Amino acid sequence: MEPQAPASAQSRAILIPRSMFVFSTLYGGLVVLAGVLGIKIAYLGQWPVLGDLAVESGIFAFLLLVVLSSAVAELHGTAVANRLVRFGFIPLIVSMTLLTLVIHVVPPAPFWDDQEAYARLLGQGARMQFAGLVSYGVSQTLNVTVFSRLSAGREGRMLMLRAWIASLLSQVVDTLIFITISFAGVLPIWDIMGGQIIAKLVLSTIMVPPFIWLFVKLGRKLDGE
Repeated sequence: MEPQAPASAQSRAILIPRSMFVFSTLYGGLVVLAGVLGIKIAYLGQWPVLGDLAVESGIFAFLLLVVLSSAVAELHGTAVANRLVRFGFIPLIVSMTLLTLVIHVVPPAPFWDDQEAYARLLGQGARMQFAGLVSYGVSQTLNVTVFSRLSAGREGRMLMLRAWIASLLSQVVDTLIFITISFAGVLPIWDIMGGQIIAKLVLSTIMVPPFIWLFVKLGRKLDGE
């Protein structure tokens, strides 16, 4: 027979919907993973009219963050989705801090010869770290806001269209903020932005509609609806 928790502990227990537990856990992991994946520049091939498209690989994790925050807004409301976005700063800041410490403070073993490559690939300057924090917070909050505004009076309807529009706007804003803060005065930012925005819009169109449908359906199944 399993031991029972004291009555006082039971009264203080907070019931978290199963979908919220699963989605928030996945969200925290993807926040950290997005920065690591972004090291690689992915080639998306040659497209009619658009030409060759390339994008930093972190977009794949970031679009899943967009989908998850929209799914939480659909299932549990705007306020809960906004809290999810704000709590996402915790793993993001912790991961940035640990990477900085491991690269610049913790000495490499004498027999390990990859410190320079490790630092070059995973190290980010303070300016880029700040850009990542700002672009994450603004773009994810914008995504939830636009998705929720479009949801007014349309609960359960046009889900994929609402998520797609919100993701397009958030991706444009994310790129504008990140590249401007990171490279203004250093590189020609408009040359960088154009290709990045087009590639992200293409991926948003491909990924967001099917994934939002999948995650909302999964969330309802997890919650027993």
